[in-house]
Amino acid sequence: MEFSLPSQPVPIFPLGRVYLFPHQVMPLHIFEPRYRRMVEDLLDGQGRLVIATVPDGAVETPSTPAPVLPVGGYGEILRHQRLPDGRFMLWVLGLCRVAVYETPSDRPYRRVECRRFVEIEAAADEESSLCAELRAAADARIAKRDEKLELPEEATAAFLTDLLLQLLQLPSTEMAMAFTEPSIVRRARFALAKARQQPPN
Repeated sequence: MEFSLPSQPVPIFPLGRVYLFPHQVMPLHIFEPRYRRMVEDLLDGQGRLVIATVPDGAVETPSTPAPVLPVGGYGEILRHQRLPDGRFMLWVLGLCRVAVYETPSDRPYRRVECRRFVEIEAAADEESSLCAELRAAADARIAKRDEKLELPEEATAAFLTDLLLQLLQLPSTEMAMAFTEPSIVRRARFALAKARQQPPN
């Protein structure tokens, strides 16, 4: 999917212990008035926003914005359902990681400038070996869940690492470290180490 990052600030939806990965489809329930307004505004445009993760221990309130991780998930609303009472159900597709920089907002919700998160690619030989290990670890977990998911042959180490991280039930602090790691090799090795520590049940 071809897309470009916006030059103007975009809304953020801050959530605790939530990470929007590239290629992931995330369901969201929108009920607070300020975020209902956010969705109304988004539906008038491209429908793109940043899912920003609030670190453990921080609390987001209308009067006290919580800090968010410096890396968020940039996503697009694939589908929305407006409920009779004004709430929304959204399905958001993760497009990429972005570095986020908060900016003043004249809306009831927060906005950020986002820049593409620069990832450090693996060397070709290491990419190949990592892909084999990551695919095996992910396949083992998918099989234990009695789920069917055909992983494309061309899946990259970055994609397979993100999938494995989503399959692992990691503490939020560890997920934050992995999600914000720019080196795909380090991210992959971290995910594989955690997978070895948590054999599929």
